[in-house]
Amino acid sequence: MHQARTVEELRLHADAWRALKRPVALVPTMGALHAGHLALVERAKELADHVVVSIFVNPTQFGPDEDFAKYPRQLEGDLEKLHEIGADLAYTPSVEEMYPDGFATTIRVGGPAAAGLEDAHRPEHFDGVATVVAKLFTQCLPSVAVFGEKDYQQLLVIRRMVRDLDLPVTIVGAPTVREADGLALSSRNAYLSPEQRAGAPALYQALTAAADAIRGGADPDAACREQAGRLEEDGWRVDYLAARDAETLQAPAAGRPLRLLAAARLGAVRLIDNIAV
Repeated sequence: MHQARTVEELRLHADAWRALKRPVALVPTMGALHAGHLALVERAKELADHVVVSIFVNPTQFGPDEDFAKYPRQLEGDLEKLHEIGADLAYTPSVEEMYPDGFATTIRVGGPAAAGLEDAHRPEHFDGVATVVAKLFTQCLPSVAVFGEKDYQQLLVIRRMVRDLDLPVTIVGAPTVREADGLALSSRNAYLSPEQRAGAPALYQALTAAADAIRGGADPDAACREQAGRLEEDGWRVDYLAARDAETLQAPAAGRPLRLLAAARLGAVRLIDNIAV
């Protein structure tokens, strides 16, 4: 497996593969790779001849009071996992490589990025996500990029950006990978204490209970409020637990596909999750 630390090194490999008419897939990550990330790599291997995995903890998508400084960084272990799974190249740029001195351009996305979910609690987050992903696309020029459905709002934001800017890349969403008890895999799960880890599946359970109620005829908003209240009673601080249109993240309408999305804090650890209805 190759490792590239600069745009020039990345393009050297990606351009050579494309010259041979061999499609390239990109899997953007922030590292601290787990089975969920590796499932994205496996999906990418099905879609293209060569797979590039970026590892970059992007400072512009973190707010001033968030966990950028302590976000888990495990580069050596990540590279071993990517080598074992058969990725072709790990792209590991520095902050200075991605945002050189004088960098002054930001992509601002509306639509699903202004749905009153993550954006209401992390107002600059999706500007940072859209900007870094657009840079990765122009640096690598993949034919396809794979993102996890666990960050569902992010997935729709990227799809909207690609559509609006006519970027020549196909965006593929991959299902959320879960622990046996339902907890969605996340690098931030490492922050959970043993006691918190035991209680963390309650977020997924609340989503499934709300989904079951909706399928049984309950009002979507009422079902979500009920489950959010139960989480609060159990000591969670709920940012949102909401039913939205699965394609637009707007308010649900009759006959349209639904997605339930949630974000809540267990102690100092903020977890997000979502499921289809």
